[in-house]
Amino acid sequence: MTTPLVDEHACVGYGHERVAVMAAAATPGSEVVLETDRLLLRRWRVAEAAVQRELWTERDPRVPPHRRIDADGNPTVAELADLIRTSQPSPIGLLAIERKATGDVIGYCGLTDGGRGSEGEPELAFELLRRFWRQGYATEASVAVMDWARSSGYARLSATVWDWNAASRRVLAKVGFTETERKEVDPVHGTTLFLTSQLI
Repeated sequence: MTTPLVDEHACVGYGHERVAVMAAAATPGSEVVLETDRLLLRRWRVAEAAVQRELWTERDPRVPPHRRIDADGNPTVAELADLIRTSQPSPIGLLAIERKATGDVIGYCGLTDGGRGSEGEPELAFELLRRFWRQGYATEASVAVMDWARSSGYARLSATVWDWNAASRRVLAKVGFTETERKEVDPVHGTTLFLTSQLI
């Protein structure tokens, strides 16, 4: 869940948060690969750690410091590579978004357990590199993840987004999320909005 008004990010980033890839519910341990017209969503590769770090460097200054590059330059590419290397498939996680036509990775989309939703209700999260904003990729990837979640038996998903993150709010509305009355106000970083989507 990160980020200027035009950013397509909701919920979270990386670092100490879950980076494991989603595992197919029917066959424990197997990894999820999702495909859309333009995209593949699949496990991160160690060589793509630089993409993750670029996401960190591009985050809006209103994003809390623990989700931005710190004064010592952390997380480094090497630290992010270690997180990718040691991640294991799990029922939820964040998938790399690869454009099929070019083979480049442009961000992530997936499910996280932010601990702020109801039991068994993961959060949808996405974030794209700035040069790929406003091309419909976040919406396309989110629909694929939500379809996977539905077919895996999830009845509902949640999402969190900063009130100032208009682009992410538009994406979430497009894919069927509605804002709830719950909010968390931070006088420095803004208000976190809580959204939900009924899948079945």
